[in-house]
Amino acid sequence: MSREELKNMIADYMNKGYLENIIDMFKYDTSLYRFIGDMISDERIRVRIGTTALIEELKETRPEEVALALPSLLPLLEDDNPTVRGDAAYLIGLIGEPEGLERLKPLLEDPSPQVVEVVRDTLNGY
Repeated sequence: MSREELKNMIADYMNKGYLENIIDMFKYDTSLYRFIGDMISDERIRVRIGTTALIEELKETRPEEVALALPSLLPLLEDDNPTVRGDAAYLIGLIGEPEGLERLKPLLEDPSPQVVEVVRDTLNGY
């Protein structure tokens, strides 16, 4: 299975509500964290909500691994879509790694008030 096929399969499963299965997949194969950025920027709301739930669960059960998602999330802080920027900022805040939190600070000047609010709330939590 190609990288693209695997990414699409995970997103499709998330869209169908198979969160528990996807959590198990991530616990078994940490290389899947590279898909978090693609999943949080998916056009389907169920995929984005499921991705947030996935990171929340993995932060709870696998805190030493969840930072593996950062390389796929950090580029999204510069995405043209403010929803993508805000969602990525939220997940970076959930992960809570100093490197990611530092990269959120420029978004305090984001043109989108919603992004600024997400970032402010995230940084105030630390």
